[in-house]
Amino acid sequence: MNGGDGGDVAAAPEGPPPPLDWKFSQVFGERTAGEEVQEVDIISAIEFDKSGDHLATGDRGGRVVLFERTDKKEHGGNRKDLEKTDYPISRHPEFRYKTEFQSHEPEFDYLKSLEIEEKINKIRWCQTSNGALFLLSSNDKTIKFWKVQEKKIKKIAEMSMDTSNSKASGNGNVGSSIVTSNPKLHLANGGCTDKDKSYTSLSNALSFPSGGIASLRLPVVVVTSNETNLVARCRRVYAHAHDYHINSISNNSDGETFISADDLRINLWNLEVSNQSFNIVDVKPANMEDLTEVITSAEFHPNHCHTLAYSSSKGSIRLIDLRQSALCDKHSKLFEEHEAPGSRSFFTEIIASISDIKFGRDGRYILSRDYMTLKLWDINMDSGPVSTFQVHEYLRPKLCDLYENDSIFDKFECCLSGDSKRVATGSYSNLFRVFGCNPGSTEATTLEASKNPMRRQVQTPSRPSRSLSSITRAVRRGGESNTPGVGVDANGNSFDFTTKLLHLAWHPTENSIACAAANSLYMYYA
Repeated sequence: MNGGDGGDVAAAPEGPPPPLDWKFSQVFGERTAGEEVQEVDIISAIEFDKSGDHLATGDRGGRVVLFERTDKKEHGGNRKDLEKTDYPISRHPEFRYKTEFQSHEPEFDYLKSLEIEEKINKIRWCQTSNGALFLLSSNDKTIKFWKVQEKKIKKIAEMSMDTSNSKASGNGNVGSSIVTSNPKLHLANGGCTDKDKSYTSLSNALSFPSGGIASLRLPVVVVTSNETNLVARCRRVYAHAHDYHINSISNNSDGETFISADDLRINLWNLEVSNQSFNIVDVKPANMEDLTEVITSAEFHPNHCHTLAYSSSKGSIRLIDLRQSALCDKHSKLFEEHEAPGSRSFFTEIIASISDIKFGRDGRYILSRDYMTLKLWDINMDSGPVSTFQVHEYLRPKLCDLYENDSIFDKFECCLSGDSKRVATGSYSNLFRVFGCNPGSTEATTLEASKNPMRRQVQTPSRPSRSLSSITRAVRRGGESNTPGVGVDANGNSFDFTTKLLHLAWHPTENSIACAAANSLYMYYA
């Protein structure tokens, strides 16, 4: 009821959404001040399942830890609670520890004299079935298919030890008493003291006393319906298919197959067949001296079972169609950004190497992470990325130092929100960054993996451009540190190359992020 002539006013064009206000939610495995982190406890993989109700982490000790969401279970049930779900629930996602199991053990390859670490490289959830959870976990050489299911606990209620009763127990306690009408005494093993009777036949030799055998003790096993235990069982092991370290595994949308990728090959597996795989991509040259690039990451399209993408150390992404040929040595699309003339240096190829790629939930976009930037690609446009987000531009003057301490080879992961409107990736000093993808968005939030995520903020450029040249100039002007691995950013905050946030995951349907800082799992919501 506006009255007047306000009804014909055209609606203003909708601008980009405002930046999200991130808040701390939970932490698992928080370190106390001065506590030393054990190498085996450092988290090396994080993955939400498709529903977002379960979260899995893997560590360098070969263990997989599962968490389950608890806040959803408190809603629903009666009609009054169901009616409340018509309104948005303000509570943030809450998870609790569910179970853990040892997925991989250290091994030794005697043919190559190489030790195979137990560290979990990747975890991927599979389709649930009959209330059981299924997931794939991988170290450098071996992939395992796990089933996690609740089992009812069986307990031994009693043993047939009571020999004082005059009646045999009806609960399976055979031999709990001796009842006999024969005056002859029977021995414990069924023998008889009557020397006049000879046991010449087999049937007589195996005869039992009528009252049972006193020495036979049978357990009475009952199933307690109110107690359950989570049991993780390895269903299949997919091994001996990779000469080089596995860097990626990815489920197919058909629910039946998955791929595994190493530096030179991508193999296609069927979940039900562990002794055979099909090589679908092979970039190994006849002469290894001619090798110019390697595969760094691979992922199936979320909806099209015949499409997958893989990235290379030269900064390119190839889209392949499994319907074209059995060996997909030719790509259907190539996504790469050509370098500017005169900008090439010793570090150009190193920092261009893509460490991770992710499809958006609808399959329209691909997000890639190289050392310096995040790039968002539209699979319908192969001329260049639709957006580029500067992550480590302020480190460009320090590339020599980063090369000396091997930090330039760190492999940071990336993730997209469920609606593909935002992207996130990690950085040093346990920081991670969230960028807005909408046209005109200037959202570029920096958060720290701590209970106070907004403690250290990098100023967002006032212009729509995402160039952080001002930060670069600030680093060049000053802030040099004499401490190895430590520097100062544009805001005067020190950054530490020894603490890095490599692994993070975005909840598939909500604005919630889980990230790993050493052995601690931090969760945030907005």
